Amino acid sequence: MSKQRDYENIPGTYVYDAERGRIGYALNMFCMSLNKAENRDSFRDNEAAYLDRFPVTTEQRRTVLARDWLGMLRVGGNIYYTIKIAFCDGLTFQDVAGKMSGMSKEAYAQMMLAGGRSPDGNRYLDPTATETPHG
Repeated sequence: MSKQRDYENIPGTYVYDAERGRIGYALNMFCMSLNKAENRDSFRDNEAAYLDRFPVTTEQRRTVLARDWLGMLRVGGNIYYTIKIAFCDGLTFQDVAGKMSGMSKEAYAQMMLAGGRSPDGNRYLDPTATETPHG
């Protein structure tokens, strides 16, 4: 990424902006291809060979094959596209959210039902940053 954005200072936040969209274009187009049943079948039959059809980077390829859900977001994936891989694997959004959070699907659901993750320690990497980056 070329320009430091104020929202890059928030831990665990991968904002899908125009630059991340450009970086992740091939990855997201691969994910969109999974809308078609025949493509899902081809991907399941040979994931590596199916990925060869798309000009993804080495790191994007690694994240897909390893099902590194957060990694996919870091390398330009959009959650609404990358979740198609999870659906292809028979996973739900809650399954993936739990994996991204380092907890089980059930623990993740309980956390969300209890009001979500505590903001303590999750606001800014830079302790001198203000609570509202624009104000």
